[in-house]
Amino acid sequence: MVALFPIVIDDMTVEDIPAVQAVENASFPVPWPANAFKQELTQNKNAHYIVAREGDRTVGYAGLWLSLDEAHITTFAVLPEHRRRKIGERMLISIFERAQRLGAEWLTLEVRASNLAAQRLYEKYGFRPAGIRRRYYSDNNEDAIIMWTERLRDRSVRDRLAKLQAALEE
Repeated sequence: MVALFPIVIDDMTVEDIPAVQAVENASFPVPWPANAFKQELTQNKNAHYIVAREGDRTVGYAGLWLSLDEAHITTFAVLPEHRRRKIGERMLISIFERAQRLGAEWLTLEVRASNLAAQRLYEKYGFRPAGIRRRYYSDNNEDAIIMWTERLRDRSVRDRLAKLQAALEE
């Protein structure tokens, strides 16, 4: 039996980039280069990134950009062998909390039209399809579905998040 450590969500640092790059490479056909993460962390004052750790191993990460009153989830990934263990949900809750602390009114993202598992996760957390970006993904020209939440300060959004977070802690 393999011992599992609790998942800890932390702010991403430059020291995390090699481990984040490993998650990126395992998750996407056209991964971001490591220097893109370094630039995001050191040069983009509107960028906010987190990592999910199990013990001392990075198993996921996510990032958002704050633009006025919108928080745009730019990237989100969990190592394939760690999926379906609620790590993505823990990171998504952390992203919601971060966006609210930063004063964002809404969260938005793009997701591959073929990525039904991710779409279901986002819908569970209140994201709704709002449009399509045709041929958005450069590796295969796949469309992206644009998804948005309701206002983050709306009671229904806060209640949904609290209920989902409580369910994760059971």
